[in-house]
Amino acid sequence: MLSSLYKARTFVFTTLICLLSIGAGSAVVNAEETPASYNYSYWGAAVASPAAYRATALLNGDSLGVGPFKEPNDIHVTADKQIYVLDSGNNRIVVMDASFKPVRIIESFDRNGKPDKFMSPQGLFVTENKQLYVADTGNKRIVHLDSNGKLVKVIENPQSELFQEKFQFQPARVVVDKAQRIYVMAVGVFDGLMEFNASGEFSTFIGANRVRVDPAELLWKRLSTRAQRSRMVMFTPTEFTNLDMNDEGFIYATNGDSFGDTIKKLNAQGNDILRRTGYFSPRGDIAAMSQMDASRLIDIDVADSEIYSVLDSRRGRIFTYNGDGHFMYVFGGLGNRLGEFNTPSAIERVGDHFLVLDKGLGEITLFETTEYGRTLNEAVRSYYRGDEEAAFSLFQKSINMNANLEFAYAGIGKALLRQGKYAEAMKYFKQSKDQPNYSKAFLLYRKEVLREYFPAVMTCIVLIALGTIAFRKLRQWKGGRKRAAIEQ
Repeated sequence: MLSSLYKARTFVFTTLICLLSIGAGSAVVNAEETPASYNYSYWGAAVASPAAYRATALLNGDSLGVGPFKEPNDIHVTADKQIYVLDSGNNRIVVMDASFKPVRIIESFDRNGKPDKFMSPQGLFVTENKQLYVADTGNKRIVHLDSNGKLVKVIENPQSELFQEKFQFQPARVVVDKAQRIYVMAVGVFDGLMEFNASGEFSTFIGANRVRVDPAELLWKRLSTRAQRSRMVMFTPTEFTNLDMNDEGFIYATNGDSFGDTIKKLNAQGNDILRRTGYFSPRGDIAAMSQMDASRLIDIDVADSEIYSVLDSRRGRIFTYNGDGHFMYVFGGLGNRLGEFNTPSAIERVGDHFLVLDKGLGEITLFETTEYGRTLNEAVRSYYRGDEEAAFSLFQKSINMNANLEFAYAGIGKALLRQGKYAEAMKYFKQSKDQPNYSKAFLLYRKEVLREYFPAVMTCIVLIALGTIAFRKLRQWKGGRKRAAIEQ
């Protein structure tokens, strides 16, 4: 019996290894054939696309005059375009203006009359009024400084019955909403994001990820004895890998799943309300043949008009989506050329430009929009604002530059739909293979046609009915006269 079970396990394990090897080999071929800038077609094929962004500058600590960066982990840009770089290896925060000129360096703060320093901080967040929150990971605390760098409060050793035994607070990322609620992504926490009130007291967990079961591991557990299963690791939800907050207070977060919903938009109750009406669910590259090849999303940046971008550490690419989940464009990669990275760790926007932080090289790459990128961004923004005429014109211009941009046809269709041009909208929805919106446009067009022709149709029907009745009456009258004449 044991020999048969051992043979069965060996066969299953060998088969799985072969399948994974084949999948990995196929993925490598696909990656090599993928163009530098691309979109995904309705059928999932990577089709060439004009570049939406181009790298224009490479910045490091020496060129900025602040000394070399060492393993920088996070970056934040304020509304007035001040740039905060978390230089984790040097335990400091470098603040620059929009022209990348150093404004100040925060290396310590006063606490109870004594200088206090950071230790391997991993994340930071700056509010509208320049309140600074730092995830001081090495010191196991959140540090809150005011706009002048003075200490406001320190959050450490939170207490709650919800924590597991021997829980250690190791914050890695932090965001704050307009009500001063603090949301923390902590190392080793699988219950979701930690929420603190304005006073720094722990409230609850929100947005826990669903448990994802590896089919191979599940099969292995099914074949194992009870004693063996008791020694195996239990299935647990995945951790979040990063988070950001938009102006409306919604949290956008990425997690460590290889498949499934790797990007979430969480409301105040922790419910995922991200729209996924694109051809494919937003998750980076969709052509992965195995979990080892799937995109690993480690940062997310939310812009205006519900546009958001995610960073894939596995390939060094930045993917951007609109609020409906349609893939807009991609740029970046791993390598040694300008616009490529060694170990990308964070992304942030400065207006329409992008900053990409490279942890391995201690550098910041500046990306600026091309005409194609600007046109597409403005098209999405115009539609979001409800400016249908501008959206129609800009999407048309985008298509002229990139005929493979199928979702732009849907954008034109939506703009026409809002304008009440249902028949024209149907043509564009058909071209973009947007069946739900095509059906919506068809129903509205049918109602419009019925409203237009209903009076004429009803008039004809009434006239025909009246004519029929009159004809019958006339026949009856003539028949009656004829019978009367015969009887006489």
